[in-house]
Amino acid sequence: MAVLFGGRSSEHAVSCVTAAGVLEAIDRTKYDVVPVGIARNGQWSLVSADPAAWSLRSESLPEVVPGEQSVVLSADGTGSELVVHAEDTLPRSLGRVDVVFPVLHGPFGEDGTLQGMLEMADIRYVGAGVLASAVGMDKHYMKVVFEAAGLKVGPYEVITDRQWEKDAPACLERASKLAFPLFVKPARGGSSMGITRVTNPADLRAAIETAREHDPKVVVEAGIVGREIEVAVLQGRGTEDPRTSSPGEIAVQHGEHEWYDFEAKYVDGAAAELSCPADLPEDISARVRDLAGLAFEAVGGEGLSRVDFFYTPVGDLIINEINTMPGFTPISMYPQMWAKSGLPYTELIDELISLALERKTGLR
Repeated sequence: MAVLFGGRSSEHAVSCVTAAGVLEAIDRTKYDVVPVGIARNGQWSLVSADPAAWSLRSESLPEVVPGEQSVVLSADGTGSELVVHAEDTLPRSLGRVDVVFPVLHGPFGEDGTLQGMLEMADIRYVGAGVLASAVGMDKHYMKVVFEAAGLKVGPYEVITDRQWEKDAPACLERASKLAFPLFVKPARGGSSMGITRVTNPADLRAAIETAREHDPKVVVEAGIVGREIEVAVLQGRGTEDPRTSSPGEIAVQHGEHEWYDFEAKYVDGAAAELSCPADLPEDISARVRDLAGLAFEAVGGEGLSRVDFFYTPVGDLIINEINTMPGFTPISMYPQMWAKSGLPYTELIDELISLALERKTGLR
């Protein structure tokens, strides 16, 4: 099996750290693991299988760098294999690929593009398919799908590239009508990159420009007063319903972090604390798990997802987003919630691979 990570998005380093967690925990006696890194320029390379090479280091964030050898996925109608190409040498096969574990985050990896390529190569892979990946990556269409499924979403505005270039003041006026504080986000980003919390209307334009550095389409969300509740979802076997973990709650240790930003998620291990199971009334705990399963089904989820909610003081459960490839770093919430729900990390990875192997490619 191939563990695929890195990629062209701004979440490149996060993907590397996720890969470090997977490479460290995966059962090497059961799986023949081939680590394949994707550099920021799109080159695929055979890289180190040592988890330490991809973990967070104090000096710099991990990165896949382009090399002299490239790895190519080759399909011949009877299967697919990984082939190493280098100048002045004959191509070298790494063998057939039974399954790919793509731990890429963001565009060109988590948004359906890679999933479509794997479908065309007839290779099974861990996680959501093309449509669910695309919908789960785009915070605009994600909300449209959630609303259609009867889930409650918070107030928001979408600013497309054309709208901003044509009439930025009109975009600012629309967004300013939302209740502050606002969260300005790249529509197709993750790991809290490019997100700004805005408390003053005068800062809104700069926040939108910051988000546009990551994505020309921007989502502006009204801040919601409520507790942040998360649920980890795992696809059921066969015709079984999706499985849901005990709900978890994130408590950000305010000080340097006003909210659950990139540093709190991946760098400062003491910045946020997960309580799982969250201290919720039994009926709310059951309800949020049901809603997480509904959200998973609404986007056509497969494999895994993490679904995030706000639990408001008046008892509403407002869905924030679904993440179809949540992080697997040592402090990531998805594996922590399953571990606290009775499914340890290594067994979780094994279950995800098993789900991928039993699922056919193509229309399903």
